[in-house]
Amino acid sequence: MTLALGIDVGTGGIRTAVLNEAGMTVAETEAAHDGDRRAPTTWHRALQSALAQLAEVIDVGEIDAVSVDGTSGTVLGLDREGAPVGTALMYNDAVDDPAISAAIAAVAPRESAAHGASSALARAIALQSRVGVTHIVHQADWVASLLAGHPVPSDESNALKTGYDPVQRCWPEWIRQTPLRLTLPEVVPAGAEAAVCSGDFSLPEGAAIVAGVTDGCASFLATGAALPGEGVTALGTTLTIKLLSDRPVFAPEYGIYSHRIGDRWLAGGASNTGGGVLAGFFDADTLASLSGRIDPMRDSGLDYYPLSKPGERFPVNDPDHPPRLSPRPEDDAMFLHGLLEGIGRIEAMGYGRLAELGAPELTSIRTVGGGSRNEVWTRMRGRLLGVSPAPAASTSAAAGVARLALEHLSR
Repeated sequence: MTLALGIDVGTGGIRTAVLNEAGMTVAETEAAHDGDRRAPTTWHRALQSALAQLAEVIDVGEIDAVSVDGTSGTVLGLDREGAPVGTALMYNDAVDDPAISAAIAAVAPRESAAHGASSALARAIALQSRVGVTHIVHQADWVASLLAGHPVPSDESNALKTGYDPVQRCWPEWIRQTPLRLTLPEVVPAGAEAAVCSGDFSLPEGAAIVAGVTDGCASFLATGAALPGEGVTALGTTLTIKLLSDRPVFAPEYGIYSHRIGDRWLAGGASNTGGGVLAGFFDADTLASLSGRIDPMRDSGLDYYPLSKPGERFPVNDPDHPPRLSPRPEDDAMFLHGLLEGIGRIEAMGYGRLAELGAPELTSIRTVGGGSRNEVWTRMRGRLLGVSPAPAASTSAAAGVARLALEHLSR
């Protein structure tokens, strides 16, 4: 039996999923972080717990390959011996030194994902102020190194926001012109064999460690979307879209960049609209009740751009973009109809923007996140997008990165 293990290192803990050769999930476990979520010792304990649970439900000795995803842009400083120096700077930790962002902006190409105070490159530069730090790794790299018993290469997805050039497939020369003086990790393509398991954590010695991706890309892969033109929308607090493309799309003026996964590209962006706006007006039970009164095949007649406050990232990149939430009908169901439709139009605008910039036209749509459970909204969005919704094989990032490991075994 062929088994592939995926390990998802999330904000709240570590999840695992094991897929068989048919791509079916045969086991899943979860272990919450029991301490500081920025501390690598916390990640280590959660990994031990999640894999110990796994050994109780399947024969982990049959696992042939494993791959790890981590939160996008989370970086950790290491000393000369490879030991962590303090805690990581997480994906949402902004660097408060404006000189760092300015130094990056002065030399980085406009299409680079390393711009801004929240980029992994900015965090890496900030980390070098810690005594003893000589090099940096990404969260997924560190956890994979625990499985190998030694440092392992990074992958092209996790390295993107640190300044890696996924088109030329190298660390670009312009990084030498920034203040960064730390050693950057070796990078290999996502899906390539990066190392083998040492035999720790009860995993079989010699099992392949396959270079992973970020957690967002892993969630995309979990759905089963595999062909150019297939899109995945995450309807959570915010709206995030990703489209599988045969070519990269970089347009920072619209908040768009692309992750490389082997020879495929995931192009997309994140809007500030989403479920967070809905939650400002209705609780979950009211949303469900009102949705039942909406005809998803009819237009609301309302022209909303639902935002909780001014500012938008994608498909319009405007820090002053105003919310548009009026007029408000007396009937709450009509108001909700307009909100759902407004978010759906922003989603359609996002996929349309990608096509304008050279990505494939949207051919199918899968949905993850809390909004995926609203069937009325799903039908409405299908109408606005002009494609039929497709079922997601899974919504687990762990299953997505396991799928990457399984693809490696099938080559």
